[in-house]
Amino acid sequence: MSRQLFLLVGTKKGAFALTSTPSRKKWQLKGPLLKGAEVNDIMLDTRGKPTMYAAATSYWWGTNVHVSKNFGKSWQQSEGVSFAEESGKSVTKVWCVKAGRASDPDTLYAGVDPGALFISSDRGKTWAEMRSLTNHDTRERWTPGAGGLMVHSIALHPTDRKKMFVGISAAGMFATEDGGSSWEPRNKNVLAEFLAEKFPTVGQCVHHLEMHPAKPEVLYQQNHCGVYRSDNEGRDWNDISNGLPSRFGFPLQIHPHDPDTVYVIPEEGAEFRAVTKGEMAVYQSRNRGKSWKKLSNGLPKKNAFLQIHRQAMTMDSLDEPGVYVGTSSGQIFYSRNAGKSWETLIDYLPMIYSLSAAVV
Repeated sequence: MSRQLFLLVGTKKGAFALTSTPSRKKWQLKGPLLKGAEVNDIMLDTRGKPTMYAAATSYWWGTNVHVSKNFGKSWQQSEGVSFAEESGKSVTKVWCVKAGRASDPDTLYAGVDPGALFISSDRGKTWAEMRSLTNHDTRERWTPGAGGLMVHSIALHPTDRKKMFVGISAAGMFATEDGGSSWEPRNKNVLAEFLAEKFPTVGQCVHHLEMHPAKPEVLYQQNHCGVYRSDNEGRDWNDISNGLPSRFGFPLQIHPHDPDTVYVIPEEGAEFRAVTKGEMAVYQSRNRGKSWKKLSNGLPKKNAFLQIHRQAMTMDSLDEPGVYVGTSSGQIFYSRNAGKSWETLIDYLPMIYSLSAAVV
């Protein structure tokens, strides 16, 4: 049976599924799925029977994780993505859903606003709060960013089941080495220029955090105040913003077959959240951030005041990987050759919050 490529799109008005063969020349669109909901994240879990998971918020049925075992034809809501009643907290939005390790095929994670992490051990049927993070002793110094106070990035160590890293806006990066029983903030050398203390223990605004399974000790983050790399699991960070037109941006991706190759999309800044100088461009580093190359062949080069949300860039896992970028104005640009040249895949979708790719 030939393989099929899925590109799942979370938008302000439901989700969409784009499918193609590995040639990626012709695409079919399905959707909207979960019509009427804001879908902050949607992904296809290929561990076992392919299953879609969506982080969706609706005026009618609130915010939750939704599960589909038939590629979006029907959906079931999860149970338990909520705080204990006595806590006085309520989940404002489920921000992201992350598949667990291949060795834990029934495990999933969900990051929510306000600043909490949930785990499911039964493939999304039920969820439990990881209270050690919610009740961290630095919590009073966490503050909402423009999008809220949320766990939006989850990175799992591929072999050590006790190690996990999360990015929280605006609190910083936190790590656990005991399976979530305790958490340590790891933000050394990361700037928080909007605070009186410029390099605090917590309070940094992580925009996106990624790790490559081939080099799990190396972490990358696009921050409100720069792009950073850590070579020691976040214990300290190196500023790798030099050579970029702006330190500000949201998405970040690592090449699926080369852990030293990284992609970012700089934006002008917090006051004007659009690509710099009205030119749509992706920047690639092939040497862990020592230098950067602008990739814009085929992308709009002027009067393109586009914004890209933190989860709206992804890559597929094909031999020559594709790169996909979704904009807040509903375009998806894609490259079939790791960024060397670009095409428009689709236009006129609702505001795009997230993209994820999977091959089945």
